[in-house]
Amino acid sequence: MAAAEPVARPTGPEPMPSYAQLVRRGWGSALAAARGCTDCGWGLARRGLAEHAHLAPPELLLLALGALGWTALRSAATARLFRPLAKRCRLQPRDAAKMPESAWKFLFYLGSWSYSAYLLFGTDYPFFHDPPSVFYGWSAMARCRLTASSISQVQRWGLTKLARLVWNSWPQAVLPPQLPKVLGLQGLSSSWDYRYHNVGILVLFLHDISDVQLEFTKLNIYFKSRGGSYHRLHALAADLGCLSFGLSWFWFRLYWFPLKVLYATCHCSLRAVPDIPFYFFFNALLLLLTLMNLYWFLYIVAFAAKVLTGQVRELKDLREYDVAEAQSLKPSKAEKPLRNGLVKDKRF
Repeated sequence: MAAAEPVARPTGPEPMPSYAQLVRRGWGSALAAARGCTDCGWGLARRGLAEHAHLAPPELLLLALGALGWTALRSAATARLFRPLAKRCRLQPRDAAKMPESAWKFLFYLGSWSYSAYLLFGTDYPFFHDPPSVFYGWSAMARCRLTASSISQVQRWGLTKLARLVWNSWPQAVLPPQLPKVLGLQGLSSSWDYRYHNVGILVLFLHDISDVQLEFTKLNIYFKSRGGSYHRLHALAADLGCLSFGLSWFWFRLYWFPLKVLYATCHCSLRAVPDIPFYFFFNALLLLLTLMNLYWFLYIVAFAAKVLTGQVRELKDLREYDVAEAQSLKPSKAEKPLRNGLVKDKRF
């Protein structure tokens, strides 16, 4: 893109825009960037990679060792902590099989989100209250505290999902929920490589909170029926977790995320760094992530409508293991398929 003089930094935090201002200013900045990009193409991309993508061998070694370390830690925690706990609490077989994964995810996401919250509110980083500041001094960004959160997410999520794709037969219904994670993984790994850590830490803070609440809700669903009895406290916690999950999904991912992150990357980035590399690539990833968040929020609203109308009376985890088992279940010849229950040969 054609170089231009950067605009002077504002004296105070810029007010958060409205949705209309986001669309108008973001679209205008993107059009201006496209018109001013006289040398766009593979040549510019190769130069950007050569100038800004620097991964030293120690960093690659850290990524590999960290991924193996997270895998070993998860295996040890599953074998020595989570499975014995499920056995001791006498969970139902299906719940006992799913509990270790949810427990691990809950602890990891809680730690990751807490660390990102500490960086945003416990240090001198002003990124949450002043999102355009993520690009101030972009060429001199530090890679110490900010890198730790991004690299841990890339290590844990990337290796875990790769293992599941290789060793497990995933039904097609499980793949769509992973698309936001794929986009997030691509953005995190690229932000680590191209020095966009400031934006990455804000994205992690706005997204991990929903994952924490989701896994918390699933854990309470597993523990509400254990030892042959029904525990109302876990049922209530599951209901409250489901409610907070839907509210936080809208507030963090559909309100704060576009008005803070997208506004900063689409509009403010060009003011602070007029020739910022990979402008269209990163904004396309973030826009796709926003669309996926909106897509899944519609499912959340539809589920809430079923609960309010009485179509769903109890929260259950019907994903992953249950879906795979449901696909393998077929009625025998002697069985008469239910008209108002299971649908014969239903595809999930």
